[in-house]
Amino acid sequence: MSAHTRFRVGLTGDFYDAAGQLKYRDIGLDLFQSAAGIDVQRFAEHRPEIAPDQLTGFNGVVVLTPRVTANSLTASQDLLGLGRFGVGFDSVDVAACTAADVAIFITTGAVDYSVAEATVGWMLALVHHVRIKDQLVREGRWDDRSRYMGRELRERTLGLVGFGGIGKAVVKLLASFGMQTPLVFDPFVPAAVIAEAGAKSVSLDELLSQSDFVSLHCPLNDKTRNLISARELALMKPNAYVINTARGGIIEEDALFAALSTGEIAGAALDCFVGEPLTSPPRWAELDNILLAPHSIAWTDELFRDIGRAACQGLIDLSVGKKPRGVVNPEVFDRSTYQAKWKRIVG
Repeated sequence: MSAHTRFRVGLTGDFYDAAGQLKYRDIGLDLFQSAAGIDVQRFAEHRPEIAPDQLTGFNGVVVLTPRVTANSLTASQDLLGLGRFGVGFDSVDVAACTAADVAIFITTGAVDYSVAEATVGWMLALVHHVRIKDQLVREGRWDDRSRYMGRELRERTLGLVGFGGIGKAVVKLLASFGMQTPLVFDPFVPAAVIAEAGAKSVSLDELLSQSDFVSLHCPLNDKTRNLISARELALMKPNAYVINTARGGIIEEDALFAALSTGEIAGAALDCFVGEPLTSPPRWAELDNILLAPHSIAWTDELFRDIGRAACQGLIDLSVGKKPRGVVNPEVFDRSTYQAKWKRIVG
């Protein structure tokens, strides 16, 4: 690190392959090149949970998948902020960050379009039996095609559980498909705001019973864990689908597996699971009425570029004394101890 460098940024090891090469085409690192006084280094190795020694000396860190716990932060005396590469932060102990005088921020807005596009793609793939029809050709089962008549999105109803930026983007993308008015369950968004976006605010039970697609776009927390369980699945139409691009644990997996196995609902698409990563074939692979992805259905070059730029810009902002966007624990900036650390590091 050169003598004039005053702000040291780390990148967690999972951004890099075994040879130390960046796995992704663009994660916004070019922003650091035009920012004065910033030195960027990668963690020497990837660990599922960030260890205290990995944070030593860093003033800011961009975090892809590792967990951040209270133990992680025991050597964070020079750390001002963590930028989560995405919008979920259930892997971060936010209270511990605040207690350790560390700001945690997410890349608000950067994921909206990509996740919305992936959601619409999955809706189309489910109703047109894309996976099964591909398999029919590969297995020479041409004459079985009449057993898999599809359904159009036209005249169907979408139910959105959670109505942040992603949910709004889904509604916008689907505007030309001739669907019914989307239904929304989100107790934190006023009904007038939902109506202005072209959707209707309803209770969760009403959404489940009336929707042809139930798409989850809410965070995982104590209130949403197992939000969709056996009771909720029983409310759904037998020809309805559930899509989860949010977090594993929002759907109770045993109940969903049972509902899919018995035909209680038509199908599902899952991008996230309890106990990730899944490193051996899961029970879901036994089912024909489900689409699966390894928590990456929305991963695109454009997505990583946009997320990366948001995360890098947040750390640049901290390095010049500005609050970044998307801070999860804004109360940390009111702490005199944080302000003293910030002043010591950036002047």
